Amino acid sequence: MALSALTFVPQQPANPVSEPVRVPVVVGADLEVPVRGGRLVPYANLDYAASAPCLEPVNAAVAAALPAYSSVHRGAGYASQLTTQRYEQARHTVRAFVGARPGDALVFVRNTTDAMNLLARSLPEGTTVVVFGTEHHASLLPWTDAVRLAPPAFPGEAVRAADEALAAIEGPALLVVTAASNVTGELWPIAGLAHIAHRHGARIAVDAAQLVPHRGLNLAALDLDYVAFSGHKLYAPFGAGVLVGRPDWLAAADPYLRGGGAVRAVGETTEWSDDPEARHEAGTPNVLGAVALAAACDALAATGWTPLVREEERLLARLRAGLAAIPGVRELSLWGPDHPRVGIVSFVVEGRPAREVAEILSAEHGIGVRDGKFCAHPFVRHLLGGAEDEGCADGTVSAVRASIGIGTTEEHVDRLITALREIAPA
Repeated sequence: MALSALTFVPQQPANPVSEPVRVPVVVGADLEVPVRGGRLVPYANLDYAASAPCLEPVNAAVAAALPAYSSVHRGAGYASQLTTQRYEQARHTVRAFVGARPGDALVFVRNTTDAMNLLARSLPEGTTVVVFGTEHHASLLPWTDAVRLAPPAFPGEAVRAADEALAAIEGPALLVVTAASNVTGELWPIAGLAHIAHRHGARIAVDAAQLVPHRGLNLAALDLDYVAFSGHKLYAPFGAGVLVGRPDWLAAADPYLRGGGAVRAVGETTEWSDDPEARHEAGTPNVLGAVALAAACDALAATGWTPLVREEERLLARLRAGLAAIPGVRELSLWGPDHPRVGIVSFVVEGRPAREVAEILSAEHGIGVRDGKFCAHPFVRHLLGGAEDEGCADGTVSAVRASIGIGTTEEHVDRLITALREIAPA
């Protein structure tokens, strides 16, 4: 599939032929799981979009940091200084990974949801937020009285709708959008949306949780104001995420958490740190989470995006072709089958509730997938034509999602297709 130049930066050059690509191994690649009848079979993990497994280099980096683990920014002892150095080096590594501008702040948080809630708490008074109804709840719910735009019929309509909404706003505004849908995998025109936002004097915040495990991202080149993502999607499941972007709103906002490390002095009055990173990282931070996230960034950068994208697109094409050939199976899509996307596919099986399909795949075939509305209830209801008040547990308005990543094999894909042929109506 063609890669969209409006969505992410060009891929890195492929490694020389004389240097074979060394794709990092995931922890648990040899996991076996029980299936009906008591047999053990190799696990086919097709649930990367929910939480990706840990990479071996990430596991090694955390293990290496543990013997000298100590306090950060507070101690004179060797272990404390080394831990502080590792923590700040992790910040530098992640900044470089996303192509941050020299003055951009990077605040370590728990996950994408935490990052977006931090940004929501940091908006200048009177800011109007514009968000599409296709967003993950992490980007849909933190805002008060946001302008919610309907799902666009094509990428150009997304740009047009944002243009019209922002033109009607007086005062500060923020456009919030995903980079890659966690439901369909489709890539959004974030460069075009950033251009429109800035033309109206607004800013743009991008949920990159599903993009960064699959594609390179350059915040500066795309002219994005804020980017948020989670380590647990990026092969670093140790409870860390980041908000990266312009420092002024963060530096002027009340501290996200009030406590040690966020202050310059405490007396009759409290003087908060002017540094936006310190200001919003009160208390002892998740050092190991930061180390893990940086190690994942290093491992992906060392591998290079070209071989990773090529392998993902090969497996994704195989998966989608297999699904299309099964009567009664329908892939969900907002912008049609030819729009560029990452390795995420959601689908429904005629006559079968999504939960039932997922349970059969697990119990009988050792395949892990996700079912439900994927924390994107309005979007999934839109794609399936469900009612507004139907909940996530309602299998009639839910879907199955298969997602691939490092560690996915042809056998995993083929096992899923074979199983679905048995499950789908004849």
